[in-house]
Amino acid sequence: MEELEILRKLVEEQDYSGALTLIDEMDEMAKDDKITKIESFLTVLLVHLIKQKAEGRMTSSWQRAVNHSLNGIYKANKRRNAGGFYLKPDELRDAVDESFGFSLQEASEEAFAGVYSAQQLAEMVDADAIKQDALERILSYKI
Repeated sequence: MEELEILRKLVEEQDYSGALTLIDEMDEMAKDDKITKIESFLTVLLVHLIKQKAEGRMTSSWQRAVNHSLNGIYKANKRRNAGGFYLKPDELRDAVDESFGFSLQEASEEAFAGVYSAQQLAEMVDADAIKQDALERILSYKI
């Protein structure tokens, strides 16, 4: 990794300010990667919760997808060595909000065999309730 070579050089040159700046940049890059991974799992979670609410049923495969998504979000968000989590509850709430529109579009292609548009599907469900349900499931999930 090129950044580690640069970091080593900065430390050897005793440029601690530059090294700390690079560490901050590397931390931000790692967090961005985690957010992207979390959002992928979040989309799958929301798609299945939207379909559940719209169709009024939950198949066993949908439930497995929900469980897999929650597990993926938990594992991607957990800081293994430092403890704690990358995204705090308010950041997770923002991620849920940001992911909902795309998830609704995806769900419209699957729910009711794709008969309804995203806008029509949106009128069938309570978006705020689904978002809150997703957030509560994420925050209460334990391995």
